Amino acid sequence: MLKLKPKPSRLLGTLAALAVALGAGSASAQAQEIALGAIVPSSGPFAEWGRSNSVTLRMLEKQTNDAGGINGAKLKITILDDGAKPAQAASSLRKLAGDEKVLAIAGPLTSSAAEVTFPVANEMKLVATSQASSKPGVAKLNRPWAFRNTIDEGVLAKTTVPYFKKAFNIKTVGIIFDAKDATAATVGKAIMPAVLKANEIAIVNESDPLSFNTGDLDVSAQVTKLKSLNPDGVVVSADYSQAITVLREMKRQGLIKPVVGATQLISSAILKAAPEIPIVAPATFFATMKGEAAEKFVANLQPLLRKESGLPAEIEPSMYDANIYEIVSMYIDAIKKSGVTGKPADVEADRAKIRDHLAKLEGFQGLGGPIGFNDEGDAIKAFYVLQGQNGTWDTKVRGCSSAPNHAGC
Repeated sequence: MLKLKPKPSRLLGTLAALAVALGAGSASAQAQEIALGAIVPSSGPFAEWGRSNSVTLRMLEKQTNDAGGINGAKLKITILDDGAKPAQAASSLRKLAGDEKVLAIAGPLTSSAAEVTFPVANEMKLVATSQASSKPGVAKLNRPWAFRNTIDEGVLAKTTVPYFKKAFNIKTVGIIFDAKDATAATVGKAIMPAVLKANEIAIVNESDPLSFNTGDLDVSAQVTKLKSLNPDGVVVSADYSQAITVLREMKRQGLIKPVVGATQLISSAILKAAPEIPIVAPATFFATMKGEAAEKFVANLQPLLRKESGLPAEIEPSMYDANIYEIVSMYIDAIKKSGVTGKPADVEADRAKIRDHLAKLEGFQGLGGPIGFNDEGDAIKAFYVLQGQNGTWDTKVRGCSSAPNHAGC
């Protein structure tokens, strides 16, 4: 058979066409995106936390893309505001899962929202990891797609209360809590009473619970009642913005007694409300934490937070900023290591790979140390009992949410 050689002009044309095709393929690969989602309360009672979470995520998105993306693909984080409303959080998850085709979600923030949203995550077969929910059992009830980068408040209280008792010679306490917030109500009505009794601390208002609702500006009647009972200390179970109202009223009425609470109290702002009142609470991260990773995180994020319109000028990175940063960092780790492609045709398989990676995760290097997850979907990580003193949080006790030999601690 006679073989014809292509003419040089034809050969050059073929090579040019091939080069264009290869270039188009390369451009297509570079334009590929890895889509993740986040649900934060940028409006409503927890707007400060939600807005700072958003700044944190934008910082991480830029850091990741400036470093070359994820396996060469650009990271895109779609952030939706749930207003701290459970139904809106669930709707946001459906939108992110269906319309945006995200591979995993960071959030929602509150336990109230997580209780409603986590079942939807299971229905949609999409990982959702809360950055703040710590009401006992919320992730456990919604396995295998629900996770929390937090520690059960019941675990934390078992270390916090003994320190509080010893540090201030506490024999009696009064309890006041936010009845409208799921975590605060559970801590105030169930967790703290049980742990206080286990530590032989009497509750002076056990038969007459004192509460208020998120958004209340006047708690003078409740504080007057507490003062009349003259406890050695006070349990304030509320997020820090609501706790500030209680502390200011305690100061106004001269009820200068040490306060103990849950992780919701950790904020630099709360220490300025009534500097005379010592505050004890647990945390997995705080802005003055020592360590290269934590210090670098604060140094990078704090200037961005203070430029953000709508946030206080003195704001510092919070534990929940650290938690959501770690959540997305764990997703990125999963994508890099588990064969996630990010292609539209592989969405379901990619989501399952991320879930399986998190379920087996041990020793991931977070901002405060190694992180893993237990069978209930809660984080295994170190925590600290802090005492508010002279406008800063000082570490008093270091604990761990699991056996010390676990890789997560």
